[in-house]
Amino acid sequence: MPDVCLFTSLDEAREITRLWMQEYNEERGHDALGKLTPVEVFQRVGVSTFELST
Repeated sequence: MPDVCLFTSLDEAREITRLWMQEYNEERGHDALGKLTPVEVFQRVGVSTFELST
């Protein structure tokens, strides 16, 4: 995802943000988490669900 996005609508901004959050939390490994994703860390400590604040 580029550093700057111009959205044509609020719905488009929400969808692109949702996709970015999904990639960030479920697909992208984080250095601070030993290259695990946040979801993998939650699974390892036994947390099955979490709620994102928007």
